[in-house]
Amino acid sequence: MFNIKNYKTDNIKNDILSGLVVAVALVPEAIAFSFIVGINPIVGLYTAFILGLITSLLGGKPGMISGATGSVAVVLVGLALEATHYLQTQGLSGDQLAMGVLQYIVLSAILAGVIQMLFGLFKFGKFIRLVPLPAIYGFVNGLAIVIAMAQFKFFNGEGWQMYAVVIASMAIMYFLPKFTKAIPAGLVAIVTLTLLVYFTGIETKTIGDLANLSQYKGQLPHFHIPDTLFSLDAIKMVLPYAVIAALVGLIESLLTLAVLDEISGTRGSGNKECVALGLGNFTCGFFGGMPGCAMIGQSIINYTSGGLGRLSSFTAAVGLMALVAFFTDTLQLIPVAVLVGIMFMVSIGTFEWSSFGHLKKMPKEDAFVMVTVTVITIFFDLAIAVIIGVIISALVFAWKHARIYTQTKEIDKDTKLYEMSGPLFFASVQSFMDSFDIENDPKNIIIDFKNAKVLDASGADAIENLYRKYQKVGKNVMLKHLSKDCIAILKQAKSSVIKQSDDPEYKVVRDY
Repeated sequence: MFNIKNYKTDNIKNDILSGLVVAVALVPEAIAFSFIVGINPIVGLYTAFILGLITSLLGGKPGMISGATGSVAVVLVGLALEATHYLQTQGLSGDQLAMGVLQYIVLSAILAGVIQMLFGLFKFGKFIRLVPLPAIYGFVNGLAIVIAMAQFKFFNGEGWQMYAVVIASMAIMYFLPKFTKAIPAGLVAIVTLTLLVYFTGIETKTIGDLANLSQYKGQLPHFHIPDTLFSLDAIKMVLPYAVIAALVGLIESLLTLAVLDEISGTRGSGNKECVALGLGNFTCGFFGGMPGCAMIGQSIINYTSGGLGRLSSFTAAVGLMALVAFFTDTLQLIPVAVLVGIMFMVSIGTFEWSSFGHLKKMPKEDAFVMVTVTVITIFFDLAIAVIIGVIISALVFAWKHARIYTQTKEIDKDTKLYEMSGPLFFASVQSFMDSFDIENDPKNIIIDFKNAKVLDASGADAIENLYRKYQKVGKNVMLKHLSKDCIAILKQAKSSVIKQSDDPEYKVVRDY
């Protein structure tokens, strides 16, 4: 939790200024993601405020920015369409239909929030460590390209003025930090170019052209219990989408945390982030918001602008709501081109350019994972991309280690020793079984697992099968140095291999 007594005061100015830059940058994103789902833009703005506020205070990484995101919004499109079709069959239309669809969207936020809190409470956040580095590179690079591509739609119907303002914004973002970092370059770009466009009369698209925010002036989120909360039919419809939204949100948030850990050199708490994200989404559902998650683009804007503490993300959330509720007239004057330029620079800064160097040095399998995750992130879905990256990496690892090695020694004419080394698990079972010559072996067989490790039930089952095969031909087997884990698996399966254990140190199992 945010403890103001422990807050470092030496970065207050940078945190506040950086938070204000992010607040402005959040507006077009929140509006755009609301349009993707097909709901009122105020829903995305409320989400950015509520989710951003809660995660800023309770999240696992100071300075992380959360709000409505494209990856989660895409999941909700299917829910909005299904809810619309169902409500139309009930005779709803117009404003009643829009309000009815919103009741299903906010229910998805509540259910997704519960799932995410459970992930954090059961400490499943640590499983982000299973995502290999090539998959993280692919995620970052794919997301950087997606951020850039998301800006192209703003150029539709625009003239040279749009391009000029974008270039000017990018130039300020690039050159100003080389001279001073006292004021965030993004804030300078927003203020300077907004004034320039306003006083010169340059014709270019503004935030006001995206949505009429004046109608929301003075409005703040208010508590409301969704009509669908106690409807079993509604929960059945929403739950599949809520599960996917929860998983997508968790993956994007935890990977964003990992990226910021790399940038800052400090380690955040994945489990705290899961709980905070879940609580934020749960709360959004009762205040008219949709589910969201961490935003890597805005988080990097915050970090590169000097926002390193919780005050920066807190300022971003409160600043956003203040802009929408009290300064909509001013907010609507900001040229979209300025924000597009800032996001282009974020995309360039987000892209892991060093990955090209790593690409030449890393194994072909890792390079394949990185490229695959990048491509799937761009054209399909972030969560699917990361999951496929993990699966490919796991299969490659299993294939590389799918062999257990054997050395044999003749103890005497009636006894043969097999010394095993390597992991015995589902992928190496066949290699293990092929190591033995059951028909031609002598009467007594010793199998030593001192340099081997039984990793799963498949490995234990292979030992059981081997024992039975030797027993069937009337030969004796001694198993030495089995691990405690393997002994436990065999006992749980009530394996006939376990007859007695007369070596307390190595858990030697004998059968004569």
